[in-house]
Amino acid sequence: MNYYQKGNSIICENLDFFDIKAIFTCGQAFRWYEEKDGSFTTVHLGRVLNVLNEDNRVVFKGTNLEEFKEIWVDYFDLNTNYKEIRKTLSSNEILVNAMEYGKGIRILNQNHFEMLISFIISANNMIPRIKKSIEVISMRYGKFICEDENRKYYSFPTVEQLSNATVEDLREFAKVGFRDKRIFDTVNMILNDKIDLNSFESLETDILREELLKFSGVGNKVADCIMLFSYKRKEVFPVDVWIKRVMEELFIHKQMLVKKISSYANEIFKENAGLAQQYLFYYGREEKIGK
Repeated sequence: MNYYQKGNSIICENLDFFDIKAIFTCGQAFRWYEEKDGSFTTVHLGRVLNVLNEDNRVVFKGTNLEEFKEIWVDYFDLNTNYKEIRKTLSSNEILVNAMEYGKGIRILNQNHFEMLISFIISANNMIPRIKKSIEVISMRYGKFICEDENRKYYSFPTVEQLSNATVEDLREFAKVGFRDKRIFDTVNMILNDKIDLNSFESLETDILREELLKFSGVGNKVADCIMLFSYKRKEVFPVDVWIKRVMEELFIHKQMLVKKISSYANEIFKENAGLAQQYLFYYGREEKIGK
């Protein structure tokens, strides 16, 4: 991978396995907008970035070398050798089709608090509704960043900022439904117990899961998503409705409990189970496998 700055953009050449559409539409992130030119705009840590796959290069517009190295390299997991991971996973013949279908997927490394709230909202929900709820929460409680010809951009609120939201506000304006009290309780638990989500980074995966499960609205699937997309635990394998169907259709050939599916996936995909999950989720949803 080679990259250089040109104006307010970073041009990245020889970047393998990077498809911005696959990355943002595979269920791991919700703060993105698809533009008319095929590019995607995202908001992360109070910054706005537009990303375009263009021929054999990727254009990151709205940043500079210092910020790119400090923030976006980690966010897009650019220092991870996906070629080697894919080589390991390709030993599983059943997974190969899904890997090829979603070959441009990378695991994003996102903000802990934003992922905690986002995946509480995601429970029994659809991606367009999740995106809308998070957008409203950011507009009402986050900080204004900038505006372009398409829209205004707001940062995701901090714990302190979101503590200004009442249960009624969350239900009426953000349309989060039954998740309103779960969000309210989680925010207040973090504040009242002075919980530092960054301190969780050093925990063993099983202990981290136990800590996340203490929050209202966090079950095993939500905890696994937070760990995979925020705490860099690439060994976890979140199981939702789509993944359950795909695993039963392609691998197990019978119905199986969610917990057993997760354990089965860990056995066959090992330390790369999280990336395998993303390949299968994207492939299964787009191809409607098991529906």
